Amino acid sequence: MRRTYTITELSSEFGVTLRTIRFYEEQGMLSPARQGRSRVYAARDRVRLKLILRGKRLGLSLSEIAEIIDLYEVARDESSQALTLLNKLSTRKKQLIQQREDIEQVMHDIEQLEQYCHSVLQPPGLRADCA
Repeated sequence: MRRTYTITELSSEFGVTLRTIRFYEEQGMLSPARQGRSRVYAARDRVRLKLILRGKRLGLSLSEIAEIIDLYEVARDESSQALTLLNKLSTRKKQLIQQREDIEQVMHDIEQLEQYCHSVLQPPGLRADCA
């Protein structure tokens, strides 16, 4: 017998809202079966949800995540998917490195401004010469 999941079970397992899961359905990334008014998710949907959430955590866009997941459907082996993922991860890594450098520069600027403000706020007799 195939294991199936309810939307509530997936929501609880992955710590996401029902609305989030429904959104991924609307985007065509999940496709549960219906039993009356209830959604029934197969193991495939569970894996896809796990991959979607991992991709989001890595900062990939939904279209990038969908592209990678869809490669599973058409690829005869995993090499094309791995190559696509590797390229996207490389791009994302470069973005994060740049963001880290930008943050370090901003932190340095803030520290300099804090020092200036502290020097201005010291009483006149204790102030070091700032010229």
